Amino acid sequence: MPEPARYDGVAQALHWLTAAAVLCLIVIGLVMTALPPGTSLQFRLFQWHKSLGITVLLMTLPRLAWRLAHRPPALPVDMPRWEAALAKAMHLALYALLLGLPLEGWAVVSASPLNIPTVLFGVVPWPALPGLGSLPNKAAIDAVLKTAHDIAGWSIATLLVLHVAAALRHHLVLHDDVLRRMLPWRAR
Repeated sequence: MPEPARYDGVAQALHWLTAAAVLCLIVIGLVMTALPPGTSLQFRLFQWHKSLGITVLLMTLPRLAWRLAHRPPALPVDMPRWEAALAKAMHLALYALLLGLPLEGWAVVSASPLNIPTVLFGVVPWPALPGLGSLPNKAAIDAVLKTAHDIAGWSIATLLVLHVAAALRHHLVLHDDVLRRMLPWRAR
């Protein structure tokens, strides 16, 4: 089967929906943690953050399945090997964080001593992870999980900036098709 010249519509849709959700998660995460604790706005933002996080997890699973079942376009033939290896490593790291961060956030909520239920988008009750809700020393575990979640959040934000910078470099400096093949329209 020949290499496709562009990503297909499903891959593009999942990519851009995930990108939008992750950007929202980053903004909401920064705002909600800067607000005074216990405010109603902070509570609502935490609920939105949890809802979007689970949505990213649920979008990433079919996205991975689609990616494994559908060959992506080849990297440019003149791309140095180190750069191709770095691109692959960055994509693997992004996928790992797209799965790991929501799971980590789910663990934070599940181990929280506050026991605040998660209701996705105010409609769907979401359970705690099994075993974490009944731990004896939830405060210590909660603190470790929150720190890990913060580090992973800054990691995905950093990788996102690098990913966008690399795509723009390919488009504006190298003038190749790396960015165009993920765009939903056929840019010249």
